[in-house]
Amino acid sequence: MAKPIQGFIMRTFLPRPTVSLYRRLGKSWKYAIHGEERFQAALADDRTLAAAFFHARTFQLLHYVSRPGNGRWLLMCSKSRDGELMAKVEEGMGCDVVRGSTGDGGARALVEMIQRLKKDGGLSTCLAVDASRGPRGIAKPGVITLAQKTGGVLLPVAASADRTWVYKHSWDRVAVPKWGATVHVVFGEPLEVPRKASPDEREDLRKELEDRLLALHAEADEQSGFRDTEPLQLAAKA
Repeated sequence: MAKPIQGFIMRTFLPRPTVSLYRRLGKSWKYAIHGEERFQAALADDRTLAAAFFHARTFQLLHYVSRPGNGRWLLMCSKSRDGELMAKVEEGMGCDVVRGSTGDGGARALVEMIQRLKKDGGLSTCLAVDASRGPRGIAKPGVITLAQKTGGVLLPVAASADRTWVYKHSWDRVAVPKWGATVHVVFGEPLEVPRKASPDEREDLRKELEDRLLALHAEADEQSGFRDTEPLQLAAKA
């Protein structure tokens, strides 16, 4: 099928039934929230909330943050064909979306997010730190820059479900909870990003965030009993 036709279908026909299916699936999930007081404190803070997670657990977290009382969200989604559909799903769940990814408008999208977050103090953001092309489990510095420029608080979060479909052919091995699954969401301690942090300090914060996320996911997987045949973090090539 020609790419223009695929794009037309993605934009026109798939979003509505996909959002409907995702809503129905998400409503069947039971949530077990660990460290919810950290999330609620960050939402109540006057500073911008910048939540950070790994891309593989996107579907487990999107439905949770979209629930009433969990704030208003500004998200980033890639410009790929898959990203086109995902952006429509995120918008259908009530989120605002900017488009961009590594190598394709990501820097411009990050600047747009920072500007919008500064103008609208009621918006929070949630970024997949290893998106959109991986390597999986490796945090990129974008969310550190965003927290620094907005004066925001950086909150690591992990999610894991007891019964899950794993798409093994995707770069991130995306995990989608099955019908009626219990989803464990674990919020970590917030990270403070000084506005005048040096490049070395930003790199230290990036590595600390990555380490915290790996530890949080290990905790979440322990809570849910989820096991994958491959590690969450892709080993670096020699």
